[in-house]
Amino acid sequence: MPFYSDEIVEEVRSRTDIVDVISQYVKLHKRGSNYVGLCPFHNEKTGSFSVSAGKQMYYCFGCGAGGNVITFLMNYENATFPEVLQELAQRAGIELPTQEYDKEQKQRADKRSRLLDIQKDAAKYYYALLRNQRGKQAYEYFKKRALSEETMRKFGLGYSDKYSDDLYRYLKSKGYEDAILKESGLVTFDEKRGGHDKFWNRAMFPIMDVRGKVIGFGGRVMGEGEPKYLNSPETMIFDKSRNLYALNIARMTKKPQLLLCEGYMDVIALHQAGFDNAVASLGTAFTTGHASLLKRYTKEVYLTFDSDGAGIKAALRAIPILKEVGLTAKVIHMEPYKDPDEFIKALGAAEFQKRIDEAENSFFFELRVLEQNYDMRDPESKTAFYNEVARRLLGFSEELERETYITATAEHYHIAFEQLRKLVNTLGARGLGAQTVIPEQQPKSGMNHKNKRENGSLQAQKLLLTWLTDRPQLYTKIKSEISPDDFSEPLYQKVAAMLYEQYEQGNANPAQIISKFSDDEEQRTVASLFHARLPEELESAQDQEKALQDVLQRIRRDSLGAKKAQIDATNLEEMQRFIDAAKASKG
Repeated sequence: MPFYSDEIVEEVRSRTDIVDVISQYVKLHKRGSNYVGLCPFHNEKTGSFSVSAGKQMYYCFGCGAGGNVITFLMNYENATFPEVLQELAQRAGIELPTQEYDKEQKQRADKRSRLLDIQKDAAKYYYALLRNQRGKQAYEYFKKRALSEETMRKFGLGYSDKYSDDLYRYLKSKGYEDAILKESGLVTFDEKRGGHDKFWNRAMFPIMDVRGKVIGFGGRVMGEGEPKYLNSPETMIFDKSRNLYALNIARMTKKPQLLLCEGYMDVIALHQAGFDNAVASLGTAFTTGHASLLKRYTKEVYLTFDSDGAGIKAALRAIPILKEVGLTAKVIHMEPYKDPDEFIKALGAAEFQKRIDEAENSFFFELRVLEQNYDMRDPESKTAFYNEVARRLLGFSEELERETYITATAEHYHIAFEQLRKLVNTLGARGLGAQTVIPEQQPKSGMNHKNKRENGSLQAQKLLLTWLTDRPQLYTKIKSEISPDDFSEPLYQKVAAMLYEQYEQGNANPAQIISKFSDDEEQRTVASLFHARLPEELESAQDQEKALQDVLQRIRRDSLGAKKAQIDATNLEEMQRFIDAAKASKG
């Protein structure tokens, strides 16, 4: 990854107020010296997301996401470090110098840039092929699907030739080497045929990231052939779980919700009909990563999946994933048509808007599908259905929301409210609530990050580092008692050394320390070191002083124990030095 000097990174970061930036994405309110709100990286009812103006850092006590203003924007916007730095520099009125690189970072930056260039050149080539004689079949296919010239141009639609090495030869003529083409996802190599195209004789759909850069392709075969639809494999620039088709356009919509579709043609048909808020997953199952991405741009997602059995199953899988990240989900019904494309062709945009307006609440959609498994004419089966409904109502953990849904469900199924409420409470008392299973798909933002249970030693070390940043006056008091070497974890030790050095230079700056780490997990851990939960009962100065002494004693004792374990007991001179050091620490 390209980088700038530490000095320029720190200048940009220090001239950007983290509270101002995060306030544009998260509703914050002041609590004490910090600002708190609902975490944008996981679903929560009560705010555990804290932003410190003093430390210029954020930290979520619920999911562990944390860092400075740069890491926040990288995670929230799914942007690279240089992209965020350039954005913040422009905001702060700072002119960035020419980017500096070390050897490894330059190679990585060059590779990423070359891969983007390859995708761009391929998109141009496919686009041109569609519009000459060789692309006639694909062009007629798109016209048959009622796409206008403007729509084909807007989505950059193209065609991959029937010759299986056509694109390969073209890209070679542009000066690309086999090594980089192999990593592009567009060319495959084998001993018999050498280099040959991943896509051939297909109508092509360029896939773009949120900034409009081509990162991959989808292709529909022309005529007979399998698979019918083919997508680029994942590459350095193409992560299917962190991108959605047409989100680069849909994120700019003025409409209150986003429409989630199953296929590229559904998305394109909706956009052509005026619904510029349609997106689709990229030939893969809908994931928590996709849901988190959608949450950045909307609060409501309407599902427009196919009305057949597979579409219903896909909707049932997507609903709990959307709810898990805090999105409202509704289902659009297109019967008697299969998908949005067919519906629009048959009834037009005005009728589709009516279906949007009449979209079904996702909970009642789930119940309607569930009801099909029961014989509602049979009392026993009907009772079993109501028991299952009650179990599902227990899935609403917030009492007010649960009561609202009990009322609505009772009205919907003509059940007495008190009877249904009693059934829900009875099942709840027995611990028989429905369990929603969410796939294990964790985005890089720290979403669903499980805080590891820490031992007392690590907790003491985190408390000390947090106290040092909250109360700078402590440094002169403890620096002679505890050194960075007394911290047991290598990362803790490294952070302590940086913090001590900052104090020696006269300025503690924890947000700057975050910038020294590029790994997501390390950044979260470092943020947690400066946001340890302080015991609430420590109100008096006397209690706080005692707690500090307990922490210092714990760290000294554990450090001595670790050093003793490494001493050779037969080396009397080394053992004596350890004993002297232990006596000195007690004194």
